[in-house]
Formats: sequence, C-alpha cells, structure tokens
Amino acid sequence: MVQTTNLALTGASNRSYSFQVFTWGTNFNPTGAVYSILKRTPEGKYRILYIGQTGDLSERFDTHHKQACFNRNGKTHIGVHPEPTESRRFDIETDLVRNYNPTCND
Repeated sequence: MVQTTNLALTGASNRSYSFQVFTWGTNFNPTGAVYSILKRTPEGKYRILYIGQTGDLSERFDTHHKQACFNRNGKTHIGVHPEPTESRRFDIETDLVRNYNPTCND
C-alpha cells in the first residue's frame, strides 16, 4: 500500500480529519476506517465523490453499491481515515457528509 499524500477534510462541526490518499485499486488491510472516494483534478486538487465507513477496508470496494456513480464521475483515488470504533466512524462520516454533500452520497 503506497501512500500518495495526506488530505485534511473538515466536517460540518469544523473538526478536521486527516486522510491518507491512495490510488484507486490499492489493496488495503482489514481494518475499520472512514473513507472518501476522490477524483483528482488536472490542477492536482481532489473532488470528493463519496464518503463512507466500513469495518473492513480490505473488502469494501470489491462490489460497492455506488460503483456505477464512482465510475461515471471519474474516481481516481481513495482517502482513508483509520478508525476502529464503529460509532466513531458513523459520527465522522455524518459530520463530513453534512459538510461536503458528495455527489454519490444519497
């Protein structure tokens, strides 16, 4: 797993969360995390397509229910914020979705 960069995302609460950014297709260890599906722009910035959470990052992207939306919007990277506690993952996910309202989140 090769880390490409760090990305700080801010929730509606103004709390900042640090994400490690990896290229799409990276294989992950089975760990709990909040993740962001990203598209890198020609200017080198990241557009957030989706924010979610999982108890097992190694399995989450094989058959993701939003895969068609990721593909349609040109996903290029995955941001990962490790978090072992499920309730904390849900809180962070909610905080970030409320702030960014990503394209692929319903």
